[in-house]
Parts: sequence; C-alpha cells; structure tokens
Amino acid sequence: MTTFCTTCGACCAAFRVDFAREELLSEGGPVPDGLTVPVTGRVMRMRGTDHAPPRCAALVGTIGTEARCGIYEWRSSPCRELEPGSDGCLRARRCHGLPALPESF
Repeated sequence: MTTFCTTCGACCAAFRVDFAREELLSEGGPVPDGLTVPVTGRVMRMRGTDHAPPRCAALVGTIGTEARCGIYEWRSSPCRELEPGSDGCLRARRCHGLPALPESF
C-alpha cells in the first residue's frame, strides 16, 4: 500500500464493489463474509458500497486525511485490481475533491 493509499480512501467511497462468491472466507477465499451482502447466488458486494454515497464497511478513517482498508490483506479482487494513479483512482479522488497524484509517486 502506497503512502497515498493510507491517507486517501477515496476509492473505498466511490465505487460499488462486486465480486465472485468464491472470494468469501466461507468459500475458501480471503474476504470476511460479514462485510458483504449477496447480489445474486454467485455475486457478492462489499457492504456499504451500494449506498448513496457509497462507503465500504471496511474503510477506516477519514477520506483524504487518514484512511485505510481495514481488511487490506483480505480485500476482494476489484480492490486488488485498482492501481494507485489509475483512471479509477483519479476518478475517485476527483469525486472527493482530492488532487491527482504526483507523477513520481
């Protein structure tokens, strides 16, 4: 996790996070079941990410100040795939009024 990720948290409060049921801890994956809600028989969602505004139940802290994923080591695949500085990261930061990351982060 980069330094920016431990103070940002914008991605945890900008997107709906859906993933395969097989990623649940009870199914042999890393994601704690209690932080999820079922979408279909095969798709789960991180609790809170379907709220308006979204905020993942695993997000700890204040966005843009000191924020982090409380289950970073056990996060779902969509969260693992979102790269710092990516288009998705920058969209989330803009959504929360945060500046783009520096080129050399």
